[in-house]
Order: sequence, then structure tokens, then C-alpha cells
Amino acid sequence: MTDASTLHPGALLDDRERAKLHWRCRRGLLENDLYIENFFKRFGPHLTWRHAQGMNALMNLADNDLLDLMLKRRTPEGDLDTEEVREVLGMLHQSGGAVLPRA
Repeated sequence: MTDASTLHPGALLDDRERAKLHWRCRRGLLENDLYIENFFKRFGPHLTWRHAQGMNALMNLADNDLLDLMLKRRTPEGDLDTEEVREVLGMLHQSGGAVLPRA
């Protein structure tokens, strides 16, 4: 089986892969969950493998480190400072932040 993420990073995630990514993004801090829920509500159908790579890298962070990035208290550094991570962070910032998602 071929990995679509390496052959076509711009290819859209299918419903199953998007659901797996969404599940992977569950966090312990409400503030992070609100950012992430708004992100999936706004961008979910348009997420690509490239976005999934960036989001997975962010999900490897501790909750407080992730929140610092979302609140722009710090910027990605080192191995985390990739185009994919910066793009996903920009989308998270656009998604409405830590407010309750609209129904």
C-alpha cells in the first residue's frame, strides 16, 4: 500500500483519516480543545496530508507548550519550526481561538 502523505502531501484527507486526526488531537486543557474544535469546524473538509503532518507534530507537545504557541507567547523552534507546523498554527489562529464553537 502506498502512503498518500509522502506521494501527495497536498491531497485531501478522507473522512476516516480526518476522524483519526481529530481523535489524535484531543487534549487535556480546555483552551487547547476549543482551538482544535474550532479548527476542525472551519477547516475539516479541506485538510490535507500536509496539514496532518503539521498537526501531528504539534500534538507531540505538552499541553502548556501547545497553548503557548496558540496564544502566540512563543514561536516554533528547532525541529518544530517547519512550513507545515507554521501553516497549521496560522490556521489555528484564524479558527476563532479559545471560544466555544458555534453549533
